[in-house]
Amino acid sequence: MSRADPSPAADASLGPDPGRAAVASAYQRFEPRAYLLNNYAPPRGDLRSPDGVGPWKLRCLAQTFSTGEVSGHSLIDIGSGPTVYQLLSACSYFEDITMTDFLEVNRQELGLWLREEPRAFDWSVYSQHVCLIEGEGESWQEKERLLRARVKRVLPIDVHQPRPLGEGSPAPLPADALVSAFCLEAVSPDLASFQRALQHITTLLRPGGHLLLIGALEESWYLAGEAKLAVVPVCEEEVREALVLSGYDVRDLRTYVMPPHLRTGVDDVKGIFFAWAQKKGGLEV
Repeated sequence: MSRADPSPAADASLGPDPGRAAVASAYQRFEPRAYLLNNYAPPRGDLRSPDGVGPWKLRCLAQTFSTGEVSGHSLIDIGSGPTVYQLLSACSYFEDITMTDFLEVNRQELGLWLREEPRAFDWSVYSQHVCLIEGEGESWQEKERLLRARVKRVLPIDVHQPRPLGEGSPAPLPADALVSAFCLEAVSPDLASFQRALQHITTLLRPGGHLLLIGALEESWYLAGEAKLAVVPVCEEEVREALVLSGYDVRDLRTYVMPPHLRTGVDDVKGIFFAWAQKKGGLEV
C-alpha cells in the first residue's frame, strides 16, 4: 500500500522461498506511524507545491478516474499499508471497496481512520487537495464520509500466493478494478518475484477491468522506524514489460523524478511511476 513513495504494503509469506521468508520477517518490525511521518508529513506531505510528489500522485489518480473509463461496482486496493489517499478519487466511482494488507498493524491503523478515532492519522490535507483538483464542489468532509462509507472491509492479503485473498474471501470477485500503491516492489525479493506477484493479483480482476499501479523507481531500501526494508529496484521499462507479460494493455505510464529536497534520507528512491493498465480478454468499459 502505499508509501509516500515507497510503500509498506507488506505482503510476503513465510513459505519455502528464503527470499520471501526474509521479507516477511523484516516486515514484522515495520512501524506504521513512523512510515506515515517519513512519507506523508512535510516535506513530502507538503501539498502546497504543484511540483511535489504528493500532488503528482493525486493528479495521476484524479485524471485517470475523471475519464469515466475506470468505474464499476467493486474495487480492491492491493497492499493498502496504513494509507488511504490512494482511494480518495476512487470512492466516487466504486460502491464496494476492499482494502487489504499483509500486516495486522497496518490493518489496525486503517481501522483507526475508518472509525474516526482520535488517534488516527490526519488525512484531511490530502482530502482537501483532491477536492480542489477534482473541482466538483465537494467538501473534504463529504469526501472522507464517502470513502468511509464505501470501504466495506479490510482484509489480510499475501500477494505471493496464487490466491492472494485466500479461499472464500468476502470480497466480490472478480473485481472491476484494482489499485495498488508501493506494494509489489516493496515486498518482492527480486524481479521474478515481482512479476509473479503481479500475475497473482491479476487473477482478482475481471477481463476488461483496470489496474492503477503506483510504485518506486530504482529504490533498494526504505525506513519505517527500526525497520530498514529491502525493495527490488525496477525501472520504467521493467514495469511496462511486467504488465504486458501479465496480460495487460498499458493505457498510460508516467514517471516522476524525486527532487533533491524530497530525498530526505528515509529511502534511496529515485522516482515514482504511475501505470494505468487494462486486463485483456474483455470488452472496453
